[in-house]
Amino acid sequence: MTPATILTLILIYFGILFAISHFTSKNNSGNEAFFKANKNSKWYLVAFGMIGTALSGVTFISVPGEVGAPSGEQFKYFQFVLGNAIGFIIIAKVLLPLYYRMNLTSIYGYIEQRLGTYSYKTAATIFLISRTIGSAFRLYLVVIVLQRFVFDFYNIPFAATVLISLALIFAYTYRGGLKTIIITDTLQTLFLVSSVFLTIYFICQSLNLSFVDAFEEVKNSNYSKIFFFDDFLSSKFHFIKQILGGIFVTIAMVGLDQDLMQKNLSCATIEEAQKNMFTFTGIFVLINIFFLSVGALLYIYANRNGIEVPTDLITGKPRTDLLFPEIAFHHLSFVPSIIFLLGLTAATFATTDSALTALTTSFCVDFLHMDKTENLNKPNVVRTRHFVHVGFSLLMFLVIILFNAVNDSSVVGMIFRVASYTYGPLLGLYCFGLFMKSKTVIDKYVPLICILAPALTFLITENSKALFFGYVFDNELIIINGLITFIGLLLISKPSSEKISF
Repeated sequence: MTPATILTLILIYFGILFAISHFTSKNNSGNEAFFKANKNSKWYLVAFGMIGTALSGVTFISVPGEVGAPSGEQFKYFQFVLGNAIGFIIIAKVLLPLYYRMNLTSIYGYIEQRLGTYSYKTAATIFLISRTIGSAFRLYLVVIVLQRFVFDFYNIPFAATVLISLALIFAYTYRGGLKTIIITDTLQTLFLVSSVFLTIYFICQSLNLSFVDAFEEVKNSNYSKIFFFDDFLSSKFHFIKQILGGIFVTIAMVGLDQDLMQKNLSCATIEEAQKNMFTFTGIFVLINIFFLSVGALLYIYANRNGIEVPTDLITGKPRTDLLFPEIAFHHLSFVPSIIFLLGLTAATFATTDSALTALTTSFCVDFLHMDKTENLNKPNVVRTRHFVHVGFSLLMFLVIILFNAVNDSSVVGMIFRVASYTYGPLLGLYCFGLFMKSKTVIDKYVPLICILAPALTFLITENSKALFFGYVFDNELIIINGLITFIGLLLISKPSSEKISF
């Protein structure tokens, strides 16, 4: 597939998204539609569309790439996915009913009512920082693929590629917001899911394998080990670490994150939101099995055809997250290349467009109070929302440029590592609010606690082998961060003068 063909397909793809944006935002460009999709989203559309948002280009490229990584990860990621599933169920049964009872636009409104203004602004700020960094990492992964296989051909610099990508996302989201995102994410998830199954089909065809033969080939390969129980202290892959990490990362990155919860809150009732969450969980687990299978088949294909893992053009180190695009663009036929491109584009832009909408919503509601009835559709307020949307697009651009300058490791690992530090204080804040109903906090000290907790977590991580008999942390690090935050809040707590009912 030539760079010109790839570029043409991307432009056609965005043309479709612009058309959807035009029709969904027509007579629906006010703040009520942008923030809540007028509170009438269909649960099955939300459930299906959330798959694209939750998976992203990271799952599409990095997860299959890590199956054959030198570190021996194989299918260990599925342990984490099982933890994710448990986390989703906890969100549906505990957090969603709370948000619906309080009729929240921003989920951080709970912290304001429970702990106070400083705590509320701290929680919202943590989300803004966390989601900006996480979404920038995810978009970065796809931009480097586009840069390597398309824009380098035209001598377009990396910064321009990033700017073009963000400008396209801004163009179809700034008016309709969540109203548009619900529909575009459904379409993008359709592309994503289709591309996974069709990629497996075409790789099997290239290897002359039936689906049954492919299953046996993967099962008997050196890539299919799922459960790791040896060396609990020093191994990051241990089952317990992965399960616990999956549960708490999910609660923090989904249940305490405005992005995915904003979609759930656009359903008319809590019953529909919970149906959405349970359906989403089942699809999420299933689709990740297929992503891991794609990874095993890619390495089997590469070994049989003498294809090496591509290296970073700057550092010269192997980049496992570039193996999938390398095989799709250079070794498979034209149709599989198109399918890969559509899946990758859909996975990444479904995540980024949703994140930009959530970031704009959080800032406008939590800091500018645009959810007030008198502010919802004022022309000057809507115009201010547009400026906020531009601001977060530019901020994400700067983060990607910075990340490109310093990154030399797998993006999937980096995302969850950063999340352990940034989302940990949110976990502590909500746990305190939910489980310590006889207490409140000295509100003005909460920001300090939420700064100290990640710093202490970092120190513990760096010295964990010496402190804990060789123990090495992985994604369960978020539990330590949340626990330190919780203990800090207890230290600045006092008896509550009011009876807490939420």
